[in-house]
Amino acid sequence: METCKTILDAMAPVLTWSTDSLPERERFDYWREERGRRLSGVTIELPPERRAAFQGEIAVQPVAGATLAEMRASAYVVSRTPADIARVAANSLVISHQIAGPGWCETPAGRFDVKAGMMGVGYSEMPYSGIPSSQSDFHFRVLQIPLSGDALLARRSQNLFRTPLATDQRYARLLAASFRALVDNVSGLAGAEADHAVADLAQLALLAAGAAGGGAPESRGAVRNAYLNAARRLVRDNLHRPELSADLVAARLGVSLRQVHLLFEPTGTSLHRTIMTQRVAEACRLLAALPDRPVTAIAFACGFESLATFYRTFKTITGTTPNDYRAALLTAEAEPAWRG
Repeated sequence: METCKTILDAMAPVLTWSTDSLPERERFDYWREERGRRLSGVTIELPPERRAAFQGEIAVQPVAGATLAEMRASAYVVSRTPADIARVAANSLVISHQIAGPGWCETPAGRFDVKAGMMGVGYSEMPYSGIPSSQSDFHFRVLQIPLSGDALLARRSQNLFRTPLATDQRYARLLAASFRALVDNVSGLAGAEADHAVADLAQLALLAAGAAGGGAPESRGAVRNAYLNAARRLVRDNLHRPELSADLVAARLGVSLRQVHLLFEPTGTSLHRTIMTQRVAEACRLLAALPDRPVTAIAFACGFESLATFYRTFKTITGTTPNDYRAALLTAEAEPAWRG
């Protein structure tokens, strides 16, 4: 079995695989040997009586030299032993996100609880064991960032045991926001933008693990970009709320109102404009998806406080009215005036 990077270089940009393609009696054995032992360099254990019901799926995608993987599978014990490390070397900074499936992680540094929503950081060549605390399926994302081309990153990473990060820790929250942004946008990331996104994640991971200081220029830049990612997600998740504003975003992020405005200044688009543009984009989506829903209902569903504001903002951004936009959509073969 080739390494994950070799497979990705030889195949399509996204590699996906599921146990559904195998007979039930072969699923766990294949997952343990091919997906675990040979590909990932880990040892997988599951009681024989639970193997017949095993199922799993994985998707792997390259991004700026790193590898982003997402996995869903039945719960099992996983470990990376010294023998595994010797057999499949990775030399990577590992950033993980436990989406579902509680348990604990054991390393030579100690034992740590792992809860849904937790981020984790560690060096790939350090041994660990992951033990589920229930038989429920787990859902997991991991980004492996190669260290071979960055001596400073390698020096700061190579003593890090796998460590789950407290969800209330500042840098862990920022790491989570930037990790979600990477996952949401990975299909559109390329070139310098992808390089910067991965570099920021690496720096945030080191900050969260206590392996880097906050005063370095690369740390300040990563933190600033992470706050911007967090602000954008807050906007996206709260578009329906009329009270969405810079004050609300500042309060949620725990920063000053001035800092919020400074976050958006380099983008060339103010926070207010960002909110209004996304509200109009959502209105356009609903106008297309729900042709029988009244325009008034769509306006309020998108967080506009009044119809007058909705119509004025919609016309300013799209160059047309909501009614004309919907009419264009209903015209055979018509091209929408604006897509958002």
